[in-house]
Amino acid sequence: MTRLKSQVSYSFSPPLPTSFLFPSLLLPSSTPYSLNNKTMSNGLLLWADDEMELLRAHILFLEKKGYDVVTVTNGTDAVDMCRQRTFDLVLLDEMMPGLSGLETLQQIKEISPATPVVMVTKSEEENIMDQAIGSKIADYLIKPVNPNQILLSLKKNIHRKEIVTEVTQSGYRQNFQDIAMQIDACKTIDDWKEVYRRLVHWELELSSADSSMAEMLKMQKEEADNGFAKYIKAHYMDWMDDISTAHSAAPGAASGLRAAHGGRSAAGQEAEKRPMMSVDVFKSKVFPLLDEGEKVFLIVIDNFRLDQWRVLAEEIGDMFDIDEQTYVSILPTATQYARNAIFSGLMPVEIASMFPELWVDEDEEEGKNLNEGPLIRTQLERFRRRDTFSYHKINDSAGAEKFLQKFNSLSNNDLNVLVINFIDMLSHARTESKMVRELAGDEAAYRSITLSWFRHSVLSELFRLLAQGGYTVLLTTDHGSIRASKPVKIIGDRNTNTNLRYKLGKNLNYNPKEVFAIKEPRRAMLPAPNISTSYVFATGDAFFAYPNNYNYYVSYYKDTFQHGGISMEEMLVPLVTMRARKR
Repeated sequence: MTRLKSQVSYSFSPPLPTSFLFPSLLLPSSTPYSLNNKTMSNGLLLWADDEMELLRAHILFLEKKGYDVVTVTNGTDAVDMCRQRTFDLVLLDEMMPGLSGLETLQQIKEISPATPVVMVTKSEEENIMDQAIGSKIADYLIKPVNPNQILLSLKKNIHRKEIVTEVTQSGYRQNFQDIAMQIDACKTIDDWKEVYRRLVHWELELSSADSSMAEMLKMQKEEADNGFAKYIKAHYMDWMDDISTAHSAAPGAASGLRAAHGGRSAAGQEAEKRPMMSVDVFKSKVFPLLDEGEKVFLIVIDNFRLDQWRVLAEEIGDMFDIDEQTYVSILPTATQYARNAIFSGLMPVEIASMFPELWVDEDEEEGKNLNEGPLIRTQLERFRRRDTFSYHKINDSAGAEKFLQKFNSLSNNDLNVLVINFIDMLSHARTESKMVRELAGDEAAYRSITLSWFRHSVLSELFRLLAQGGYTVLLTTDHGSIRASKPVKIIGDRNTNTNLRYKLGKNLNYNPKEVFAIKEPRRAMLPAPNISTSYVFATGDAFFAYPNNYNYYVSYYKDTFQHGGISMEEMLVPLVTMRARKR
């Protein structure tokens, strides 16, 4: 096992050894199976074959490897043994006197459906293979077999979980220090995107392996989010200056929106080119595809994170060639701002200025995303495009069924836009419902529910139809979310908005070291209901709490999934291009 060196520490001075920071790194694996085969747990095997004397060498080999092997010479005895004992795996010949291997297999599955059964037979008949596979056989080996073939099948079917866990943990241990150094060296948004991709990769790997190292990864993600927040604080306003300058020069731009501040900051002058952001999605991705003559289907899943996309990608990967990118959501990372920015190609203050009838302020009771279709139209018109388009939003299963019934009629459009709100609804339901919070207790469970929803929702069928219809699919979101666990005190008046990750209002009182404050909303291209309005954003995994009823407030909202603030999970969101695979 590779041990990490101690030259990298996480903000300690003087540097502390890695073993002090993360003692688990140096502890031996607690799994029952070790890759060196010294601590492999015994397995109880049943082997049914009418030529057992010819397999004596195989049985001796397995016994030396720590397995207990019970042998029988026919299917009837095999079934009886399964009634008496629970085996870790059954090895089964097809051609035996009395019950055939397939008949034995069926009866064993009725008695012990979870026990893996491996067929070891001379039969190479395709029909037998098909029936065995249809009966959920664990493996199919054709005689003659050597002992190592048997051993490999045992490892796959009995020890897979332990082996995967050990290999995964070892891999993360080896990559831990490299990721830590990469976090420390991040200077551009592309650097942060790469760090986030690596962290998501290991999060998925460790969760699938049921690893005990999840806490260590969580600490590394927290460190990365803290560094990312510092990066955003240093560069975000310069990005807004770039957008303001570009939009002021564009045809049809609203007058007087460019900030009068003297241009980029000293830090911004040395920074890389502004990244793709919410306002650029149509111009940078949708329009080029339309110009190439492709039929485009844009699917926007509200509140959709990169890790959730990676889980869904495994489900549809056999249907599409996939090009995965990420872009940066604007602040606040909330639907009202970020999604309207996508569909309009404008920043919120521009929407409010140019199309006041389509913008709804925070303090208004009207729904904040009721004008998305009209906003798309304004963007097409500003760019003098004549593309035909449709816009639909799915909020429940009834709406999904209605949409699916209309699907065939959408083929005449150049562009079809579909908004799906399930994940955002799940996030809010988890906050309000104790039962849902139990079902989605952590990120892994949250992803699992997302996957289950996808498999049983209209979206699964929709992707099949899109692949068959030859559409180019753009899958994206307006923002992600983060599991908020650290309360940060803030004081505001009764008109302050209720979001837990960002606040806007007058006379907000907070610790400036704990937040990112924008005191010039106009420069950030955000509406300001009052001249003294400021925006304050939570960073990392923090959430805002009021001093009044503080303990109750914290206990209620702690560890809920929230959005609106600054974190990689909220701001670095998937933008995926998919084309149907050619068969």
